Amino acid sequence: MRIGLFFGGPSRERDVSFAGGRTALANLNKALFEPVLVFVSGWGRFYIVQPDFLQHAGIRDSLPKLDGFSVYDESLEDGDEAIPGERIEPEWFEEYFDMAFLAMHGPDCEDGAIQGLLEWHKMPYTGPGILGSGLGINKILQNHLIALVNGQEKKTATISRDAWQGADQAAFFASLVSHLGLPIVIKAPHQGSSIGVAIVRENDFALFQRSVNQCFFTTQIGLSDWEKLDEQAKRDYAQRTATLSATIGYPLVIENTGEYVTGPAELISTLDGFADDAKTTTLTLASINAEDELLFEEFISGQEFSCGVIQDDDGLAVALPPTEIFNAEAFDYETKYLTSVAKKRIPVGTTLENNRAIQLAVEQVFTKLGINVYSRIDGFLTHEGQAGEPQRVLLHDPNTIPGMSPTSLIFKQMVEIGMNLSDSLTYLIRQSLRERIRTGKDTFRLKQMLADLDERLAARLTTPLPEQRIHFGPTDDDWTRAKAEYNAAAAQGDTLPQLVYLKSKMETHEVPVHFLFKDTLAELEEALATPRHPLLLETTQRARHVTQRYVK
Repeated sequence: MRIGLFFGGPSRERDVSFAGGRTALANLNKALFEPVLVFVSGWGRFYIVQPDFLQHAGIRDSLPKLDGFSVYDESLEDGDEAIPGERIEPEWFEEYFDMAFLAMHGPDCEDGAIQGLLEWHKMPYTGPGILGSGLGINKILQNHLIALVNGQEKKTATISRDAWQGADQAAFFASLVSHLGLPIVIKAPHQGSSIGVAIVRENDFALFQRSVNQCFFTTQIGLSDWEKLDEQAKRDYAQRTATLSATIGYPLVIENTGEYVTGPAELISTLDGFADDAKTTTLTLASINAEDELLFEEFISGQEFSCGVIQDDDGLAVALPPTEIFNAEAFDYETKYLTSVAKKRIPVGTTLENNRAIQLAVEQVFTKLGINVYSRIDGFLTHEGQAGEPQRVLLHDPNTIPGMSPTSLIFKQMVEIGMNLSDSLTYLIRQSLRERIRTGKDTFRLKQMLADLDERLAARLTTPLPEQRIHFGPTDDDWTRAKAEYNAAAAQGDTLPQLVYLKSKMETHEVPVHFLFKDTLAELEEALATPRHPLLLETTQRARHVTQRYVK
């Protein structure tokens, strides 16, 4: 089966998606599937590209510079020529691949837009369908629906962009402090990867204003301040503005005049031109894809967690072991992707009953919100109430296409039930095909595709494969190398890789797959010497009817 690996896309999370495309290509089972790389540009155009395109650090590194600036294709005069691939139209998709694997995130990629396009062209795709995707992208709607499902109470407020601009902003801030207390969490409701999220911890109106503008993807610059900058400082400012995860990005609009600016050099010349206008003192710059409404939430204290959910063939949800995130004031974009500050453990450091309660809650929300195939749902285990009372599970932000780096939480949780990276990707493809059949569109062709894949999966389980023993030790570098070798072998699909830890000449250990994400040998040794947590054992057993299709 030819699998079109879709990565990139128009959203602010496109560089996360770029890394996800690399993960999917590296770990797709080549004995079952033929990968076809499909890069989706910032304008939403589709290109067949070669694997070397993914060897760059990010999308901007793979494109030519513009006047010495690193930019995305929206800033290039001819983006088609800048992208080293063959542009294709959706009506041609079936000539290149049989199914689309979506490794894209955020608006247009995770909200039902690309899903609807693919359904229109009768192209099956991975991940939740249109309904679950549409609900999963809207944080404001999620809060209402989750409350209807489980009765949870969370203080929130919203404001539109027009209302904010016309409001007594100081009075609005005071009302929020009275209603929500401090800290206040501000969210751009259609973004992922914690982009467009700010936390105001103090009763500081100026900070609140800046945070609201940040989440609206709007910024202001005083022309007197601009005039004081030297040429290099101006270039630095214009270059920073291109960073989609942290600032407004290009193209942008100057709200004072409605003028569009497509790139850094144009921004510099435009601001220099305004500096001579005595009537204008401050310019307001906004992303052309600026949010039009913001969500304000009370700050929740408790143990932060993230819990994946998968499905069985009957469409029933099976929650994975939840991951606790700790040692981080805010699990924001930088903390998630650019630092190692946040610590994680599976399961949550609490009682077995509390971990079960988390799983039950996420299964319920996954099902009632109409999500299918898989998802990751975040939340908090709070400490409210009297001593001895059960802790409360508070959920938010169902994520319908979780991040797909090799160490993403969803993969770490799936390995705990016995599925390595390659097996997990195979599950996503197979279960997605099953769910697309339920839509009643192109039913008989999709059923034949599923039958063909199931036949190959069954043959794979019954055909003896040679074992490939991968020995390592005694350093952390050896462990890192061995894991990479294991994943590469698993993706080839023609052997059964087995990790073997050579602790000493007299002591060796076969390493089970569920230890694959231990970061260091010290962590591995501790895991080998410690009985598995009861939740991990029972979740593995509960999911066995799912995993047995993929794992020998």
